[in-house]
Parts: sequence; structure tokens; C-alpha cells
Amino acid sequence: MVQGTLEKLAEIRRGDLSAVENVSSLLEKIKKLDRKINSFIEINPNALTEAEAVDRKIKKGERAGKLAGLAIGIKSNINVAGLRATCASRTLQDYVSPYDAEVIRRIRGEDGIIIGMNNMDEFACGSSGESSAFGPTDNPAAPGHIPGGSSSGSAAAIAAGLCDICLGSDTGGSIRNPASHCGIVGLKPTYGLVPRQGLIDLGMSLDQIGPLSADVSGTVVMLETIAGRSDNECIMLNVDKVSYSEKLQNDDLKGLRVGVSEKFAELTDPAIIKVIDRGIEKLRELGAEIVAIDLPNLERGLYAYYLIVSVEFFSGTRKFDGRKYGKKIEEVCGEEVLRRIMRGRYISQKEYRGKFYQRALQVRTLIKRELMAAFEKVDVIAGPTVPKLPHRIGSKLTPMEMYAYDYLTVPANLAGICAGVIKAGEISGIPVGLQIQGRVLGELEVLKVMKALEATE
Repeated sequence: MVQGTLEKLAEIRRGDLSAVENVSSLLEKIKKLDRKINSFIEINPNALTEAEAVDRKIKKGERAGKLAGLAIGIKSNINVAGLRATCASRTLQDYVSPYDAEVIRRIRGEDGIIIGMNNMDEFACGSSGESSAFGPTDNPAAPGHIPGGSSSGSAAAIAAGLCDICLGSDTGGSIRNPASHCGIVGLKPTYGLVPRQGLIDLGMSLDQIGPLSADVSGTVVMLETIAGRSDNECIMLNVDKVSYSEKLQNDDLKGLRVGVSEKFAELTDPAIIKVIDRGIEKLRELGAEIVAIDLPNLERGLYAYYLIVSVEFFSGTRKFDGRKYGKKIEEVCGEEVLRRIMRGRYISQKEYRGKFYQRALQVRTLIKRELMAAFEKVDVIAGPTVPKLPHRIGSKLTPMEMYAYDYLTVPANLAGICAGVIKAGEISGIPVGLQIQGRVLGELEVLKVMKALEATE
């Protein structure tokens, strides 16, 4: 059985396993395995030095942080001082971060060790992990298949056991999609719960940083570390910190109302639905009440999302003009990045804003209202994460076929709610993740369901 996050933390705190030993063994594993997986763009050359400092702290009897000695992988669109935040693009391939993002500062404050920067879809524009300028990432749980995106390297690194916890970002499913394909745990927190300062935006009204890990405990301890208001950011919820660990001791779901929608089955491969239905039946056996809910406009969210994110991405990339950050983005970026820039430029024109962008915002409001109405009846919503199985790396898909991976994940971003993913089963050896969506600041209920399911494995 694979060692759990809390068990490893306890060993490090007791001195049975040093931070140096932990980081060293993972660095060796990366050296051995990652040439094929390609989950890292860069390794932190100071990781062992930072681990030594944690060991000295523990030996002196000083307080060890929540993440003491754990090796943390960081998606390459989050600034880590001294390491490159490339966004997996030639545009920023030489950009060395001059500062730590707020979430990195908090990780360091809890004695987490940044082991390296994870590969990703270029500028987070992708659902497969294939569009990186540094090459595609393989899926350790289903070799030869995509790991999902855009947090591809983060999910693959966890699935391969190359680090303890990773940070990803989720704009339309970029944590949950690869968590499902790689058979791990991932969580998109409520919008505004985790600081975004230091994240290189894809869509500023949609982006949220969140954890990926091998177990629910790893996700919990990371979320407890990074969540909470920051004085350097204006769009944040009025939450100073979060604490879930002590409230997740009981796996009984008695009285919890779980919403399910027929719309999920309409959009999803029947084989995936069979696996998801078994997961929902487990929730019933654990005491949850299964409640039918109506989400009539769910699929419209995909079209609204891609219009909104293209406009926000176009605006955000105007700073990459080649004068300060290296190369001009339009001159060196990949096909999907350029497609979104061109789409965003077109929609942003005055004569088209009303026809496309404003209507997309209206649909966003509609999706949010439908989800809020559902949450008046239920505590969480359970269903599939992605509507189809991951394709083989290198397969030719149309843009719409690629975007279709996001049908079931974008509504949570449009509404600003939280959503987590946990493995529900497999189809021909390929993992399938169950998505649990919660209301705004409903992370405790989402984590409670995920923890209860994990205990049944």
C-alpha cells in the first residue's frame, strides 16, 4: 500500500524520515522516470538545501510546519523566485521569476520544499497536456494516453509518485480534468478563496489555484496552507483561513443530500456513466440521500466559457509584446494559444462585443442561477468529470473535439463554486474520476464526500 500524506508527515516530524531523505529519493525517482513522463520543466537546484533547513528545525525541537519536508511540484504558470515560470511557452522560456507568488510564500512558511516546476499546456490553453513547447506529458496511469490538461505535469507527477503534492490552476477544469485521467485527487477551490497573486492569468475571472495529490489528506493539508485572504489582492472572499482536518474524521454521510442530473448522461460516454453510477451508489450506501436535480442549460456553458476566456486571455497577453518578457507571444506561440488570441481580439472589437461577449456573460449568469437553485435542494452535486476517455497522445482532434473535454467542468468556474475529483474506477485500465461540486465555500462537504469514498477503496 502506498504511504499516505499524513503518515509521511508524521514520520518526518518524528525524525524517522528526514526531509533530505524524502527529497533525495524523489529527485532520484524523477531522474529515473521523468525522461519518459516529462512532467517537470525544471528542478529546483536548492531543494536539498531547503530540506536540510527543515531537518535542522525539527532537530532543534522547533515547530514544524503543516508541510514539513514534503516535496511540492508547482505548475509552470506560478511564480517561484529563482525558477522559470515559462507557462510551457517559448514566449517565457527564459523568464526567471523575481518573486514568490503568495501561495508559494505560504508553502515555504509551512516548511514545504519546492522540488520543481511542472509541465503544462502552453499558457494553460489545452485539455490534453500535448501543447507544451517542451513536449507532451505522458499519463503514468495509462501510458500512451494524454494525462489531461492544462495541469498535465502536476497530475502526472503525482500519479507517478514523483512528488508529494502539486499545485495546479483551474480555469475551466485544468485541475479536475487531469486528476480524473490520472486517477488522483484534485480540487478547484471556490473563486476568491486562494490568492491568485503571482499566477500568470489565463482568464482572471475564472482562474483558481488548487492542489493535486495522491490522497484526500494531501489535498486538505495543502488547501489549509494556501487558502485565506491576502492583503495584496482585492478580489478575495472574507475568509482568513480554513480548517477541515478535524471535521473529516467521520466517514458517515447520513443526511447529506447529493444531487444528480440526467444532463450528465446526455453528454457523457455510457461506459463512463456506468462507473459514475457505481460511485453514486456507494454514496447511497454510506447514508447519503440521492436527489434528482435539473440543469437544463449545462452544455451552453462550454460555448460561453470559450468566448469569455478568449477575451480575458487576449487582454492578459498584451503585455507579452517582446519588450520585457522575452519574445512576442504571437510570433512564437502554438496553434491553440494563437487561436484564442485571435478569437479574443475579434470578439473584443466594439461591433462584436454585444453579439458575442455580452451574450456569453448572460449565459454565465444563467448557469450560475441554475447551480444556485440546485444547491437549495442539495449539499453537493455528483457526476462525471470528463465526458470521454483520454485519447492517445498524438491523435488528431479538431478544436471542438478538444474543447468537448470541458463540458462538465466549466460550469463550476463560470459559477465560482468549488469542485473536487476522486477516482471512481477504471475502464480498460484507464482511470475515471467522480466530480463532486459544492456551493460557494462548500469545500468541507466536497472533501467529506471524497474522504468517505476514499475510505471504501
